[in-house]
Amino acid sequence: METPTIDNSLAADSAIVRRFIADVAPSERLGEADQLDYLGKITEIMTHKNAKLVAHYYTDPVLQDLAEKTGGFVGDSLEMAKFGKEAEAEILVVAGVRFMGESAKIISPEKTIIMPTLQATCSLDIACPIDKFSAFCDANPDRVVVVYANTSAAVKARADWVVTSSIALDVIEHLMDMGKKILWAPDKHLGSYLKKTTGADMLLWNAACIVHEEFKARGLENMRQLYPQAAVLAHPESPGPVLELADVIGSTTQIIKAAQELPNEEIIVATDQGIFYKLQQLAPEKTFIIAPTAGNDATCRSCAHCPWMAMNSLPSLYDSLFKETNEIVVDVDLAERAMVPLQRMLDFATENQLKVRGKA
Repeated sequence: METPTIDNSLAADSAIVRRFIADVAPSERLGEADQLDYLGKITEIMTHKNAKLVAHYYTDPVLQDLAEKTGGFVGDSLEMAKFGKEAEAEILVVAGVRFMGESAKIISPEKTIIMPTLQATCSLDIACPIDKFSAFCDANPDRVVVVYANTSAAVKARADWVVTSSIALDVIEHLMDMGKKILWAPDKHLGSYLKKTTGADMLLWNAACIVHEEFKARGLENMRQLYPQAAVLAHPESPGPVLELADVIGSTTQIIKAAQELPNEEIIVATDQGIFYKLQQLAPEKTFIIAPTAGNDATCRSCAHCPWMAMNSLPSLYDSLFKETNEIVVDVDLAERAMVPLQRMLDFATENQLKVRGKA
């Protein structure tokens, strides 16, 4: 058994992803008075229950603002989980998608981890089911299994390494220098980027992020003509032709850093537009433009914003916190096995003085 066929169809068009997208319920739009009421009640409950909120860069700006104002944290999934481990809180509320809640539980098994909704998932996660992935690994026993953080606890437990986008290149180069052949999952675009950049022998799983795969090179070329002085920052989950046009390719944290350091006053960004809250907060003097998600023969599915991230809302956050529902539960044995490849990455980062950050 080799790799599942990699084609040019969108992840959003696969049957399993379409099924999950169909279940996405639009978030309730709140008036200013209702929003302030929810913010007050949530803040009071978090204080009473000794809870902290961690929110992903791609969630609603109101949730990111709430997290920061209440002593919580905004970042990528692993940063969120690491903050949760160090926080002196009994309850960690994770605003993001399900694998992020699982990562937090794996790293902090003694804490209660809840989410605004358990229905928020990720196309990379659901397109890499453990049964098929295990069979793929079993059929290629000569390869080191490296998986992206955007995967279930079960898939992580099956891997030798877990990586984020910011450390993936270093890990792949390390394994290549050791003469290892690599089995990579699940993102085919990130995998292709790593393979092309390092020259490593990599067998790729076939899945993609429904947000990043929609960025179009043709549209980006046209946009660069409109903004000739703009820098293009792209996440490596984007398709290869988009990455070829980018001035900087990097994780969410690396994109934020580049946006602050580059001299360009205009920045075109090829990642989820939820990141604009943090970009505008840290570089208010600059103009940020979302990269185009439509080109020839293209239709907009995500429109540069993850539909599952959008399911995190103030009402759902309040309900889960008040009732202590939507708790993340990970089998103890599974969590221990998933922690092994995670710890391997953390140890590698420490030994090489690398920051473990990324989109995931």
